[in-house]
Amino acid sequence: MTVPRYWLVVPAAGSGQRMQAECPKQYLRIHDRFVIDIVLSRLLNSATFEGCMVALSGSDQWWPSTNSCADSRVTTCKGGAARCDSVLAALQALGHEARDEDWVLVHDVARPCLAHTDLSALMTGLAQHPVGGLLATPVTDTLKQAGPERQVLATIDRRLLWRALTPQMFRFGALRQALMSAAGAGLSVTDEASAMEHMGAVPMLVEGRPDNIKITLPADLALAGFILSQLPDQPVH
Repeated sequence: MTVPRYWLVVPAAGSGQRMQAECPKQYLRIHDRFVIDIVLSRLLNSATFEGCMVALSGSDQWWPSTNSCADSRVTTCKGGAARCDSVLAALQALGHEARDEDWVLVHDVARPCLAHTDLSALMTGLAQHPVGGLLATPVTDTLKQAGPERQVLATIDRRLLWRALTPQMFRFGALRQALMSAAGAGLSVTDEASAMEHMGAVPMLVEGRPDNIKITLPADLALAGFILSQLPDQPVH
């Protein structure tokens, strides 16, 4: 029986316009380290991956300044206009090495606060699952459905609602086919689970920490720095 291998894919071709910064958010700094360096080191030093593919913008000028650029475990490829395009480009670039039955973990480049325990829970919990799944956290806020003028139309039952996080973990062959199918149907899916769902698969939710935040707005950078300083498994300096 062939033992499945694990690959890491990090889409990093976005511009992060909402950050209102002079560079993409993955090249902003937390504790004097690039966000992308924190993300890659946290994952690559926490689990055994056959390799890591980072999808970069064709106009990226900051990558050569990172520590990850010199990491032999990391390879880069040209990403696409949308996240799903970058993930598919990364999978295509791994196509000559990865096997269909291998696992692929896709992680947002703007989520530096992944706890090692969550990564372990995801990989262990889904190791024998026929489809795969994703880290997620239950919704705790009261949710309102709004009308066109922001009037409240209804209160949504949150008991079955979860916030999708990353990493998301699926078989290499199935995920590549799902993303190709979504692209062929003209669907710009916002995460890998959506592509798998489009193919009729049923991903599993693995509960993760709610502080696995995505840096999107300027205030998120300081919050991420605080969270990292509180994680017992993270050397922040």
